Amino acid sequence: MAFSMVTKYAHSPKDIDHYNTDELRDQFLMEKIFNPGDVLLTYTYNDRMIFGGVTPVDKPLSIALSKELGVKYFLQRRELGFINIGGEGKVTIDGKEDTIAPHDGYYISMGTKDVQFESVDPKKPAKFYVVSTPAHRAYPTKKLSYKDAIAMPMGDQEHMNKRTIHKYIDASIMDTCQLQMGYTVLEPGNSWNTMPAHTHARRMETYLYTEFGSKDTRVAHFMGTPENTKHIWLEPDQAVVNPSYSIHCGVGTTNYSFIWAMCGENQTYDDMDAVEMHQLR
Repeated sequence: MAFSMVTKYAHSPKDIDHYNTDELRDQFLMEKIFNPGDVLLTYTYNDRMIFGGVTPVDKPLSIALSKELGVKYFLQRRELGFINIGGEGKVTIDGKEDTIAPHDGYYISMGTKDVQFESVDPKKPAKFYVVSTPAHRAYPTKKLSYKDAIAMPMGDQEHMNKRTIHKYIDASIMDTCQLQMGYTVLEPGNSWNTMPAHTHARRMETYLYTEFGSKDTRVAHFMGTPENTKHIWLEPDQAVVNPSYSIHCGVGTTNYSFIWAMCGENQTYDDMDAVEMHQLR
Protein backbone atom coordinates (compact mmCIF):
# COMPACT_ATOMS: atom_id res chain seq x y z
CA MET A 1 0.00 0.00 0.00
CA ALA A 2 1.13 3.50 -0.79
CA PHE A 3 -0.09 6.37 1.33
CA SER A 4 0.47 9.98 0.34
CA MET A 5 -0.88 13.38 1.23
CA VAL A 6 0.19 16.52 -0.59
CA THR A 7 -0.44 20.06 0.61
CA LYS A 8 -2.04 22.80 -1.49
CA TYR A 9 -1.69 26.33 -0.16
CA ALA A 10 -4.19 29.18 -0.06
CA HIS A 11 -3.81 32.02 -2.59
CA SER A 12 -5.25 35.47 -3.11
CA PRO A 13 -6.99 36.30 -6.42
CA LYS A 14 -4.00 38.45 -7.37
CA ASP A 15 -1.66 35.47 -7.00
CA ILE A 16 -3.31 33.41 -9.71
CA ASP A 17 -3.36 36.35 -12.15
CA HIS A 18 0.20 35.43 -13.00
CA TYR A 19 -0.04 31.64 -13.14
CA ASN A 20 0.58 29.87 -16.40
CA THR A 21 -1.18 26.59 -17.21
CA ASP A 22 1.31 24.38 -15.38
CA GLU A 23 1.34 26.59 -12.29
CA LEU A 24 -2.45 26.73 -12.14
CA ARG A 25 -2.69 22.95 -12.42
CA ASP A 26 0.01 22.43 -9.82
CA GLN A 27 -1.75 24.63 -7.26
CA PHE A 28 -5.39 23.62 -7.76
CA LEU A 29 -5.62 20.23 -9.51
CA MET A 30 -5.41 16.76 -7.98
CA GLU A 31 -4.44 14.68 -11.01
CA LYS A 32 -4.38 11.21 -9.45
CA ILE A 33 -7.04 10.22 -6.95
CA PHE A 34 -7.73 6.50 -7.37
CA ASN A 35 -4.88 4.01 -7.63
CA PRO A 36 -5.46 0.32 -6.80
CA GLY A 37 -4.26 -0.49 -3.30
CA ASP A 38 -3.44 3.12 -2.39
CA VAL A 39 -4.68 6.05 -0.30
CA LEU A 40 -4.03 9.35 -2.10
CA LEU A 41 -5.02 12.58 -0.34
CA THR A 42 -4.69 16.34 -0.64
CA TYR A 43 -4.68 18.77 2.27
CA THR A 44 -5.78 22.23 1.15
CA TYR A 45 -5.22 25.25 3.40
CA ASN A 46 -8.57 26.55 2.09
CA ASP A 47 -10.66 25.82 5.21
CA ARG A 48 -8.30 22.88 5.90
CA MET A 49 -10.25 20.36 3.88
CA ILE A 50 -8.69 16.95 3.19
CA PHE A 51 -9.95 15.08 0.13
CA GLY A 52 -8.90 12.21 -2.09
CA GLY A 53 -9.30 8.53 -2.92
CA VAL A 54 -9.13 5.23 -1.04
CA THR A 55 -8.98 2.27 -3.45
CA PRO A 56 -8.75 -1.08 -1.64
CA VAL A 57 -8.11 -4.21 -3.68
CA ASP A 58 -7.24 -7.42 -1.81
CA LYS A 59 -6.91 -6.03 1.72
CA PRO A 60 -8.51 -3.31 3.84
CA LEU A 61 -7.17 0.23 3.78
CA SER A 62 -7.40 2.98 6.36
CA ILE A 63 -6.41 6.63 6.61
CA ALA A 64 -3.49 6.95 9.01
CA LEU A 65 -3.14 10.62 9.87
CA SER A 66 -2.21 11.81 13.34
CA LYS A 67 1.21 13.44 13.58
CA GLU A 68 0.46 15.50 10.45
CA LEU A 69 -2.64 16.97 12.14
CA GLY A 70 -1.29 17.24 15.69
CA VAL A 71 -3.77 14.68 17.06
CA LYS A 72 -3.76 11.12 18.37
CA TYR A 73 -5.87 9.71 15.53
CA PHE A 74 -7.31 10.99 12.25
CA LEU A 75 -10.87 11.83 13.25
CA GLN A 76 -10.12 13.07 16.77
CA ARG A 77 -11.05 16.62 15.68
CA ARG A 78 -12.52 15.97 12.21
CA GLU A 79 -15.62 14.62 10.49
CA LEU A 80 -15.56 12.52 7.30
CA GLY A 81 -17.84 11.90 4.36
CA PHE A 82 -17.39 9.53 1.43
CA ILE A 83 -19.15 8.36 -1.72
CA ASN A 84 -18.24 5.12 -3.50
CA ILE A 85 -18.01 5.49 -7.29
CA GLY A 86 -16.46 2.08 -7.93
CA GLY A 87 -17.54 -1.51 -7.38
CA GLU A 88 -19.27 -2.87 -4.29
CA GLY A 89 -17.36 -2.26 -1.08
CA LYS A 90 -17.47 -2.56 2.68
CA VAL A 91 -16.64 -0.19 5.49
CA THR A 92 -15.93 -1.12 9.10
CA ILE A 93 -16.39 1.79 11.53
CA ASP A 94 -15.04 1.14 15.03
CA GLY A 95 -15.70 -2.57 14.55
CA LYS A 96 -19.15 -2.29 12.89
CA GLU A 97 -19.21 -3.52 9.27
CA ASP A 98 -21.56 -2.28 6.53
CA THR A 99 -21.82 -2.94 2.80
CA ILE A 100 -21.42 -0.02 0.40
CA ALA A 101 -23.08 -0.33 -3.00
CA PRO A 102 -21.94 1.82 -5.94
CA HIS A 103 -22.96 5.46 -5.33
CA ASP A 104 -23.71 4.87 -1.65
CA GLY A 105 -21.95 7.02 0.91
CA TYR A 106 -21.42 7.63 4.62
CA TYR A 107 -21.04 10.41 7.15
CA ILE A 108 -18.61 9.44 9.92
CA SER A 109 -18.55 11.26 13.23
CA MET A 110 -15.74 13.14 14.89
CA GLY A 111 -14.20 10.88 17.52
CA THR A 112 -14.34 7.71 15.40
CA LYS A 113 -11.07 5.91 15.98
CA ASP A 114 -10.93 3.27 13.24
CA VAL A 115 -12.33 3.21 9.70
CA GLN A 116 -11.45 0.32 7.39
CA PHE A 117 -12.29 0.39 3.68
CA GLU A 118 -12.59 -2.83 1.63
CA SER A 119 -13.60 -4.05 -1.83
CA VAL A 120 -15.94 -7.03 -2.21
CA ASP A 121 -14.38 -8.07 -5.53
CA PRO A 122 -10.71 -7.18 -6.07
CA LYS A 123 -11.30 -7.32 -9.84
CA LYS A 124 -13.95 -4.59 -9.47
CA PRO A 125 -12.54 -2.48 -6.65
CA ALA A 126 -14.55 0.09 -4.76
CA LYS A 127 -13.43 3.68 -5.23
CA PHE A 128 -14.10 5.66 -2.07
CA TYR A 129 -13.94 9.43 -2.62
CA VAL A 130 -13.37 10.83 0.86
CA VAL A 131 -13.66 14.37 2.21
CA SER A 132 -12.79 15.46 5.74
CA THR A 133 -13.21 18.83 7.46
CA PRO A 134 -12.43 20.16 10.93
CA ALA A 135 -15.17 19.53 13.51
CA HIS A 136 -16.00 20.89 16.95
CA ARG A 137 -18.45 18.23 18.20
CA ALA A 138 -19.64 14.71 17.41
CA TYR A 139 -22.79 14.15 15.37
CA PRO A 140 -24.17 10.65 14.69
CA THR A 141 -22.52 8.49 12.06
CA LYS A 142 -25.00 7.81 9.27
CA LYS A 143 -25.17 5.70 6.12
CA LEU A 144 -26.05 7.75 3.03
CA SER A 145 -27.73 5.54 0.44
CA TYR A 146 -27.99 6.85 -3.10
CA LYS A 147 -31.71 6.04 -3.18
CA ASP A 148 -32.33 8.16 -0.08
CA ALA A 149 -30.36 11.23 -1.19
CA ILE A 150 -32.32 14.43 -1.87
CA ALA A 151 -32.74 14.55 -5.66
CA MET A 152 -33.10 18.05 -7.14
CA PRO A 153 -33.73 18.23 -10.93
CA MET A 154 -32.13 21.40 -12.31
CA GLY A 155 -31.60 23.15 -15.64
CA ASP A 156 -33.07 22.47 -19.07
CA GLN A 157 -32.11 21.17 -22.47
CA GLU A 158 -32.19 24.62 -24.06
CA HIS A 159 -29.30 25.75 -21.86
CA MET A 160 -27.50 22.39 -22.03
CA ASN A 161 -27.49 22.05 -18.24
CA LYS A 162 -30.21 19.52 -17.47
CA ARG A 163 -28.99 17.66 -14.41
CA THR A 164 -29.95 16.15 -11.08
CA ILE A 165 -28.26 17.23 -7.86
CA HIS A 166 -28.19 14.43 -5.29
CA LYS A 167 -27.62 15.86 -1.80
CA TYR A 168 -26.01 13.34 0.54
CA ILE A 169 -24.78 15.51 3.40
CA ASP A 170 -27.19 18.42 3.77
CA ALA A 171 -28.18 20.49 6.80
CA SER A 172 -31.89 20.09 6.00
CA ILE A 173 -31.81 16.36 6.76
CA MET A 174 -28.87 15.77 9.11
CA ASP A 175 -26.45 17.46 11.48
CA THR A 176 -22.79 18.00 10.71
CA CYS A 177 -20.28 20.57 11.90
CA GLN A 178 -19.61 22.08 8.47
CA LEU A 179 -19.23 19.40 5.81
CA GLN A 180 -21.68 19.30 2.89
CA MET A 181 -21.42 16.78 0.07
CA GLY A 182 -23.34 15.63 -2.98
CA TYR A 183 -23.28 14.06 -6.42
CA THR A 184 -24.52 15.77 -9.58
CA VAL A 185 -25.37 13.86 -12.77
CA LEU A 186 -25.75 15.59 -16.14
CA GLU A 187 -28.20 14.02 -18.56
CA PRO A 188 -27.06 12.90 -22.05
CA GLY A 189 -26.86 15.82 -24.44
CA ASN A 190 -26.05 18.26 -21.64
CA SER A 191 -22.65 19.70 -20.90
CA TRP A 192 -22.79 22.75 -18.58
CA ASN A 193 -22.91 22.62 -14.80
CA THR A 194 -23.65 25.55 -12.51
CA MET A 195 -24.07 28.13 -15.27
CA PRO A 196 -24.81 30.99 -14.73
CA ALA A 197 -21.87 30.88 -12.38
CA HIS A 198 -21.78 31.99 -8.77
CA THR A 199 -19.42 32.43 -5.87
CA HIS A 200 -19.97 31.81 -2.17
CA ALA A 201 -17.52 33.88 -0.17
CA ARG A 202 -18.42 32.07 3.03
CA ARG A 203 -17.54 28.55 1.81
CA MET A 204 -14.90 26.85 -0.31
CA GLU A 205 -15.61 23.84 -2.53
CA THR A 206 -13.94 20.95 -4.28
CA TYR A 207 -15.17 19.23 -7.44
CA LEU A 208 -14.33 15.64 -8.44
CA TYR A 209 -15.20 15.08 -12.11
CA THR A 210 -16.08 11.49 -12.98
CA GLU A 211 -18.22 9.11 -15.08
CA PHE A 212 -17.58 10.81 -18.41
CA GLY A 213 -19.99 10.05 -21.25
CA SER A 214 -17.28 8.58 -23.50
CA LYS A 215 -13.59 7.68 -23.36
CA ASP A 216 -12.72 10.86 -25.26
CA THR A 217 -14.80 13.20 -23.07
CA ARG A 218 -12.91 16.07 -21.48
CA VAL A 219 -14.20 18.73 -19.12
CA ALA A 220 -13.01 22.32 -18.80
CA HIS A 221 -13.37 23.66 -15.27
CA PHE A 222 -13.56 27.44 -14.86
CA MET A 223 -12.33 29.24 -11.76
CA GLY A 224 -10.97 32.61 -10.65
CA THR A 225 -12.82 35.87 -10.13
CA PRO A 226 -15.69 36.64 -12.52
CA GLU A 227 -13.65 39.43 -14.12
CA ASN A 228 -10.54 37.30 -14.59
CA THR A 229 -11.39 33.64 -15.14
CA LYS A 230 -9.00 30.73 -15.58
CA HIS A 231 -9.65 27.23 -16.81
CA ILE A 232 -8.26 23.74 -16.24
CA TRP A 233 -8.86 20.75 -18.54
CA LEU A 234 -9.65 17.54 -16.68
CA GLU A 235 -9.54 13.84 -17.40
CA PRO A 236 -11.86 11.41 -15.58
CA ASP A 237 -11.47 11.11 -11.80
CA GLN A 238 -9.57 14.34 -11.29
CA ALA A 239 -10.49 17.04 -8.78
CA VAL A 240 -10.02 20.77 -8.38
CA VAL A 241 -9.97 23.09 -5.36
CA ASN A 242 -12.08 26.25 -5.52
CA PRO A 243 -11.26 29.07 -3.08
CA SER A 244 -14.25 30.91 -1.69
CA TYR A 245 -13.72 33.94 -3.98
CA SER A 246 -13.72 31.77 -7.09
CA ILE A 247 -16.45 30.92 -9.54
CA HIS A 248 -16.80 27.20 -10.18
CA CYS A 249 -18.46 25.90 -13.29
CA GLY A 250 -17.58 23.45 -16.02
CA VAL A 251 -18.43 22.33 -19.52
CA GLY A 252 -17.74 18.96 -21.11
CA THR A 253 -17.53 17.56 -24.60
CA THR A 254 -20.30 15.14 -23.51
CA ASN A 255 -22.24 14.62 -20.29
CA TYR A 256 -20.46 13.66 -17.05
CA SER A 257 -20.95 13.60 -13.28
CA PHE A 258 -19.19 15.27 -10.40
CA ILE A 259 -18.99 15.08 -6.62
CA TRP A 260 -18.99 18.41 -4.81
CA ALA A 261 -18.00 19.06 -1.22
CA MET A 262 -18.15 22.31 0.74
CA CYS A 263 -17.13 23.69 4.11
CA GLY A 264 -16.81 27.09 5.71
CA GLU A 265 -18.80 29.63 7.70
CA ASN A 266 -22.28 28.17 7.22
CA GLN A 267 -24.29 25.29 5.79
CA THR A 268 -26.88 27.33 3.90
CA TYR A 269 -26.82 25.63 0.51
CA ASP A 270 -28.30 28.58 -1.40
CA ASP A 271 -26.10 31.21 0.28
CA MET A 272 -24.37 32.23 -2.93
CA ASP A 273 -23.69 35.33 -4.98
CA ALA A 274 -24.90 34.99 -8.56
CA VAL A 275 -22.63 36.27 -11.32
CA GLU A 276 -24.36 38.18 -14.10
CA MET A 277 -23.48 36.59 -17.44
CA HIS A 278 -22.10 39.81 -18.94
CA GLN A 279 -19.77 40.16 -15.95
CA LEU A 280 -17.74 37.11 -16.95
CA ARG A 281 -14.41 37.76 -18.63
